[in-house]
Amino acid sequence: MPPTLASLVHHSALKLTVRAGEGRLDVPVRWAHVSELADPVPYMEGGELLLITALKLDAENPEAMRRYVRRLAGAGVVGLGFAVGVNYDETPKALVDAAEAEGLPLLEVPRRTPFLAITKAVSAAIAADQYRAVTAGFAAQRELTRQAQSEGPEGLLAVLAAQIDGWAALYDASGAVVAAAPEWAGRRAARLTADVERLRERAAPASSVVGGPEHEDRVELHSIGTGRRPRAALAVGTAAALGTAERYALYSAIALLTLTTERSRSLQAAEQRIGAAVLRMLLAGQPDHARAVAGDLYGGLLDAPYRIVLAECASGHAGIADAVEAAAARSGESVLAVPESDGERLVVLAADGGAAVGACVDYAAARETARAAQEPSAGEEDDLVVGLSAPAGPIAAAGAYKQAEQALSVARRRGRVLVEHEQLAAGSVLPLLADDAVRAFADGLLRALHEHDATGRGDLVASLRAWLSRHGQWDAAAADLGVHRHTLRYRMRRVEEILGRSLDDPDVRMELWLALKATSAE
Repeated sequence: MPPTLASLVHHSALKLTVRAGEGRLDVPVRWAHVSELADPVPYMEGGELLLITALKLDAENPEAMRRYVRRLAGAGVVGLGFAVGVNYDETPKALVDAAEAEGLPLLEVPRRTPFLAITKAVSAAIAADQYRAVTAGFAAQRELTRQAQSEGPEGLLAVLAAQIDGWAALYDASGAVVAAAPEWAGRRAARLTADVERLRERAAPASSVVGGPEHEDRVELHSIGTGRRPRAALAVGTAAALGTAERYALYSAIALLTLTTERSRSLQAAEQRIGAAVLRMLLAGQPDHARAVAGDLYGGLLDAPYRIVLAECASGHAGIADAVEAAAARSGESVLAVPESDGERLVVLAADGGAAVGACVDYAAARETARAAQEPSAGEEDDLVVGLSAPAGPIAAAGAYKQAEQALSVARRRGRVLVEHEQLAAGSVLPLLADDAVRAFADGLLRALHEHDATGRGDLVASLRAWLSRHGQWDAAAADLGVHRHTLRYRMRRVEEILGRSLDDPDVRMELWLALKATSAE
């Protein structure tokens, strides 16, 4: 513990006597300072024991002493030491009354006790306290290291919580709580998700303090990692600000967690090279070779039904990669995530129905919502586009990749963040006709018919639509138009003459029908 006024009073060599403020002697003393200035406040930082002889003060003037003591108390001075036998034979009553009124401890210093002895006593006590803190910090570091090696992050957090007399929690790259100590702290830590997310937006190392009337404790948040986007975060909650020993323990925990959660760049690059090779073999239809190269790295992922995710983003895809990998880590799943050579696309191979695929869908939905609401957070990965394949087996990776590419293309055209290939297969082809290129083709194909109809010489476009909708049945189509079937036959011959195409050709009929659908959708 740092020195207090009480410890100085009990110091047998100093012989100090309390004249006022006896109930506030447990206040820590940051330093002992001598000043005979009439107003030493500009040179005070707070927490000092001020030592005076009243050389330039009228210590018997009640009003002057009230002003003087009030200034000292307002500046954070924790105590006043008054030397007797120098300028005054005893402590003036005016000074005692002023100190009592302000609640400022007043210590009488006998003539035989030099101020230097008090300063040395304070300095020695501070040094001893710092030594104890450093020693305790080293002991805490050893215990934290031992627990990190034997029990992992959970054991480390338990030791840290005991060292700081509070609680500790670890968050993953997505901001979810992965471990907490004591166990009840998980609920408290979960309420800090928004604060953790704000911290993760800053480059590591970063920290922030959460506290205030609405919080039951003081919480410090620290990023864990060395990259632009921290891979994790640590929260510690205490009743008061951390002392020196507690801070040593905290910083040791941050260093150890960084080592355990941040893989080396060379290892990460090696894993990515293996993943890229495995993916190339799968896409080439060589699942046996892929399994041989992967070994145990991806567990049973290559043999189970999986999906392929293609994420494209010119500004980077770190966010969705973190979300997918963090979800897989929490659930114990294996996931293969490989950036393509251009750096703008990320290929993810994850178990069908697993947490990684769910995290991908949830992340894309959050981006979609933020983009629609034009929230500030939509700026990052604002151009993110994701395509998700249907479930596939080990020998169908190439097909799944093609499906993901098709879904990605549709998402890009529709201005969506994510499109699943199954949605395309289960839906209608008609929404795809909204593409500008398809409309341009339709306008060009039907332009001559529209120009003919504009002269008032017939209604070829409507007649063509009715005839195609009735699958070429003359009577039914003529009835729909309210004309004779011979009139309809004449119009269809004019359509063939104007377009230079035969309506007996099924490809021609298909193209005309799609063109009519595309133009009617405008």
